[in-house]
Formats: sequence, C-alpha cells, structure tokens
Amino acid sequence: MKIIRHRLHHDDGKPIPYQSSPNRGGKIDARYLVMHATASSSADSAIRHLRSPLSNASAHLVIARNGAITQLVPFDRVAWHAGRSRWQDLVGLNQHSIGIEIDNAGELQRKGGAWRAWFGTIYPDDQVMEAVHKHSTIARGWHLYTEEQLQAVIEVSQLLVTTFELVDVLGHDDIAPGRKTDPGPAFPMEHVRAAVMGRQEDVIEEFQTTVDVNIRTGPGTDYEKLEISPLKAKTGLRLHMRESTWYYVDVLDKKGHPTDSGWVHGDYIRPAK
Repeated sequence: MKIIRHRLHHDDGKPIPYQSSPNRGGKIDARYLVMHATASSSADSAIRHLRSPLSNASAHLVIARNGAITQLVPFDRVAWHAGRSRWQDLVGLNQHSIGIEIDNAGELQRKGGAWRAWFGTIYPDDQVMEAVHKHSTIARGWHLYTEEQLQAVIEVSQLLVTTFELVDVLGHDDIAPGRKTDPGPAFPMEHVRAAVMGRQEDVIEEFQTTVDVNIRTGPGTDYEKLEISPLKAKTGLRLHMRESTWYYVDVLDKKGHPTDSGWVHGDYIRPAK
C-alpha cells in the first residue's frame, strides 16, 4: 500500500475504497495512531453510522473482518473518533491522532448459555474470549479479532507511522479510560505496537506455568478465580503488564493464539524457551 494525496492506494496505484464522511474537522496535527472496535454487527453497518451526519462520529479507516479497508476521511483532516480524551500533555486526541475502526462486536454478555452482543447477535464460543479488561476487575466476554484484520492493521499502521512520523499506537481505552473499553483485551496491543513501532522495549514476553496455577480477575488472592482455573503446568502465557508480583497475561492455545486473560502470580511462571 501507499499514500497519495492523503488517500490510501494499493501498490499498483488503484485507490482503496473511499466513502467520504461529512463528520470531519480541519487540518490535523497527527502524533498518534488510535485503535477502536466498532461495536457493530458488520463493517458496512459501522461505515453507515460513521457517514451519517446524525452520528457526529467518524474515523479515518474501517477494517472489515476479512481485512478489507475502507477510508472515510483523508489523513490530513481531523476525524471525530476520540471524543473526550487525554494522553500525557494532550487533551482532545481528535486533533492529534489518526483513528482506525476495526469491525468487532466488542464486549459480549453470556445469556441463556450463549454470547450475545448489545445489538442481539449471538457469537459462537470459538469467536469469544473471556477476560478481565485492564481497567476492570470483572471477567467478561470479548469478540475475537480475525488474523486477516490484524494483518491489515499492522500493514496499514506501519505505513501511517512511517509516512506521518507518528510516535505511538494507542487504544481508545488508553485515551478515554473509564469511558471506553475498546479495542479491549482481545486486541493484542503489545504485539501490534511491537510490529508497527519496532521498539526493543515492546518485545513480547512469553511465559509458561511451572505448576497447575489459578488465574484470577485481579492481582491478588482476594480476587475471584476465572472459570478456566486452574491452568495446567506448561500453559503458554503472553505478558501484558506487571503489578508487584502479579502478572496480567493472555492464556495461549497450542497455536499461540490468546483465548483468555487474567492475573497469575509470578512465582508460578517462567520465561518460555
């Protein structure tokens, strides 16, 4: 891909699909890239919403479940994706970031033995992970992203970071904590950030359990155990963050894909070989 006059194109020069949104501002001073989940039933539904003058919302890009990309706002213009937001010394990230919306149902509720989105769609268990959001202590269901989406996110993000000299990749939940939960625990932020920014400090740390160990909703034995407890010895884990002797991790399946997230004690894990 390449960028021509602030519009995304394929390598052969053919434009990426563009559906203009009227919900935009003036000239942007982009310093960050912000990831969102659409919390909608489809990419088409999200695009219709983000193009409606009544929504007062937009984004620069929408990425569908199959990895297809649609552009809504040129990269030199403000898109209305961040809302009330702050990061470090900046207030109002619309003015300072490029926004990517990823087609994903977001948080799901377990009802009648099935995972259901706020708009009513039911999702099978193999499309859902149960995890505790980094700003919460309660395990919830989260719609998984597809490999095609993540590949598209990384490819276009690398291009945007290089072209506009962006300094970091953030989540909506980073810039609006307490108000927003997207892109959520199912989005492998550290993996994406490492691939996009290429920073040594963002190298993914993977561990495995040394014994059968409980995984909890928070960093301490006072927190409830997740339903998947106890994890079997030699279960693969991917680190998100540390709090004292407790580690917030993704639980990996045999293919290295995250399935659940929670807190484990550092005494019972070791770096994976």
